[in-house]
Amino acid sequence: MNIFPIRTEDDYDAVLKRIDQLMNAELGTPEGDELDILVTLVEAYEAKHYPIPACDPIEAIKFRMEQMGLEAKDLTSIIGSRSKVSEVLNRKRQLSISMIRNLHAQLHLPFESLIGA
Repeated sequence: MNIFPIRTEDDYDAVLKRIDQLMNAELGTPEGDELDILVTLVEAYEAKHYPIPACDPIEAIKFRMEQMGLEAKDLTSIIGSRSKVSEVLNRKRQLSISMIRNLHAQLHLPFESLIGA
């Protein structure tokens, strides 16, 4: 096992290639341990070099609506009146704490997506 920090894209590519070779390694074996270490290194490298931007709350709501086949009128029990739903979806009104809680509870949207953290 020759493990080293991932400093360049070439290092990154080499580690991904090695991970691919080790994908079927059993836990508790030297190969399994190597796989675990390499995956941890890749996660750290990707977090630093390829950060995932925060999700836009309104886009998250619209995406979930599409997934569930919902229309704006279906959100009135979650957000409030039709005008509130329209204002939220058109970015004229911010989500309140109660709206966020309701969206999380009823549409199973992660809090992180609704807060835009």
